Amino acid sequence: MTRGATIVSLDIGSTNVTVIAGEVGLDGIVQIIGFGSVESAGIRKGNVIDIENTVRSIEDAIEKAEQMSGRQIDGGYVGITGNTISSLNNRGVVAVANPEQEIMQEDVDRVLQAARVIALPHDRRIIHVIPRQYIVDGNENILDPVGMVGSRLEVETHIVTITNAALQNLVKCCERAGYHPWELVLNGYASGEAVLYPAEKELGVVVVDIGGGTTDISLFDQGTLWFTAVFPVGGDYITSDLAVGLRTPLNQAEIIKKEHGGTLPELTSDSEFVDVPGVGGRNTFRVSKKMVASIIEPRVQEILTFVKNKMDSSSYPGLLPGGIVLTGGTALTQGIAELAVSLLEKPVRVGYPEGISGLADVVHSPEYATGVGLLLYGAKRHQTMEEDEEGLSLKAMISKVKRLFQDLF
Repeated sequence: MTRGATIVSLDIGSTNVTVIAGEVGLDGIVQIIGFGSVESAGIRKGNVIDIENTVRSIEDAIEKAEQMSGRQIDGGYVGITGNTISSLNNRGVVAVANPEQEIMQEDVDRVLQAARVIALPHDRRIIHVIPRQYIVDGNENILDPVGMVGSRLEVETHIVTITNAALQNLVKCCERAGYHPWELVLNGYASGEAVLYPAEKELGVVVVDIGGGTTDISLFDQGTLWFTAVFPVGGDYITSDLAVGLRTPLNQAEIIKKEHGGTLPELTSDSEFVDVPGVGGRNTFRVSKKMVASIIEPRVQEILTFVKNKMDSSSYPGLLPGGIVLTGGTALTQGIAELAVSLLEKPVRVGYPEGISGLADVVHSPEYATGVGLLLYGAKRHQTMEEDEEGLSLKAMISKVKRLFQDLF
């Protein structure tokens, strides 16, 4: 990627819409140069329910990022989630075309295209075909087969799909806001780019991105995405429970959750209190932080139980030495990692975005993991494209030199 080029991410969440602008430095590190985040309107459980409000939220977030960066923003990478997401695994097989049986990039492209041939309902569309491993003449666990010798090339892929209606509504909102999507990327996939260490990806690790309306589960193994799942339960359910249990407006319940919430009542003091505004102008009253934690704990347990059930259904044969990495805004809830350890019986940590510079402190929070991950994903994609172009140029130059020598001799 040309150093100094600007890349942009758009995370359209159920709670916030966030735009982050970045620039690739001379060292290849993405430098954050612009940031804009506004309260989301028109999104529920990751899906568009109001076009006009969603467009307005995107426009407002873009305007803030443009003011901070001093750059015009007209497109970039877009995160995608929601209960219309589904995934499956499929295998593709081709014969190596080269008479000398050396595997070329064209063979890899053909085998990936073969893996895309699946019986999809007419209302669904593929957004990712991610290689889990390549197999050359029966030899498994190959990450890059180009240059190897063999007669038969196979690939195991993880395929992510979405309904056409959800996809078109999201793209329509982006386009109307003046933001042209370069590529749609699954939120959990992007979050993994931001919060995981390479060693974790190699050993086996699960990213649990708990947003406002959804929870994204992404299992990485041998450096690539192995399994994904999305279910429509997130931090908004905790807020709703607090609003009902404390008889307070939703916006006040959200503030109480963020500032005073915890997941372990037994470790919360009875002597610490929270002021709770009443509904409809009623008087403010006080409750203990222990009571707040006792409302939050069951819902977090429910979310983590969903996670455990999805992991059990993944058929993953490994032990996940990398454990569980919690991210998303709800991961900031006090005590959630300790509760997850007891329920999931794995090592657990809270994941913060890494691998960035510049205004990194502005986005150094689990709630911005998807936005930062989209930038890192985009930087890798553009670097790969640039290397491919350089490779094609080199091949053309070598071919030209060969022809010149043939003409001379």
